[in-house]
Amino acid sequence: MVAAQRAHLQQMRDAGGLDLPLPAGGRTAQRWAALADWGGEDLVLARLAEGHTDAVAVLAEAGSPAPEGALLGVWASASEGTGLRAARLPDGGLRLDGVLRYASGARVLDAALVTATDDDGLRHLVLLDVRRPGVDARPGTWAAVGMDDSDSLDVAVDGVVVPGEAVVGPPGFYVERPGLHIGGLGVAALWWGGARGVVRSLTAVLARGEAAGRAATPHQLAHLGAASSAVQRGAALLAEAAAAVDASPEDRHRTRALRVRHEVEQVVEEVLRRSGRASGATPLCRDADHARRVADLTAYVRQQHAEGDLERLGRAVLDEA
Repeated sequence: MVAAQRAHLQQMRDAGGLDLPLPAGGRTAQRWAALADWGGEDLVLARLAEGHTDAVAVLAEAGSPAPEGALLGVWASASEGTGLRAARLPDGGLRLDGVLRYASGARVLDAALVTATDDDGLRHLVLLDVRRPGVDARPGTWAAVGMDDSDSLDVAVDGVVVPGEAVVGPPGFYVERPGLHIGGLGVAALWWGGARGVVRSLTAVLARGEAAGRAATPHQLAHLGAASSAVQRGAALLAEAAAAVDASPEDRHRTRALRVRHEVEQVVEEVLRRSGRASGATPLCRDADHARRVADLTAYVRQQHAEGDLERLGRAVLDEA
């Protein structure tokens, strides 16, 4: 599957499919529409493609060119105390050690933007060649069924020395730049696309039943209608956010991003709940495409930190009062 995912991404790249408008450049709605379309087709491939386009956007924000022909990602998780440590070297380079979790495309990509914290607490952003010695994916570290083909493994980094030119921006650049939260909204567009894909799949399930003489019940129709309305609500939120981002590209949009991501999460959860109640177990057990969509979306949306992100939203609202 790793070879297949790499081949798919290379085909998208070679056809220009990964060349999306940069965020906050006046065409954010078009960028998010492409992300949503990917999410509606295949969330796993969409996750990898989004990681590449996010890396390109981060590098552009730093004024650094993306390496030509490389498949890229962004690995910045510091889950449960994991993450990379950085030792600063006299020549401006860094020595990296530690473990990266949720490194999507661990054996698919050529390079990834990673963050590493030094002894002074400064967080550095590095473009890391993930195929070099000392960077090792750990098979078996992704146990979930959902998103299992995304190759989101733990990656161990052992004493890897990177030159100063591989360091992107000044210390703190990754978390302080305006594009941090705008990129998070792009992920929400993927979730929304996945939810739209589930609604389309549910519609197809019910339509096949009617074609076979099994008319949809009133309860099934009610759930389908509500799920469809939820998806439309998410579309309106993302359209409004895209317009705001393009109108104020230097704004960090932190509060807006936290709020919209929460609302899109609610759309996803409503779609998943209503889809299961409308269709029952049969398509989840006997329709591979529908079951895959539901499993992938269930796992992926948990990138949202639930009440943790709501707490951050509440703090942002209070700070702005």
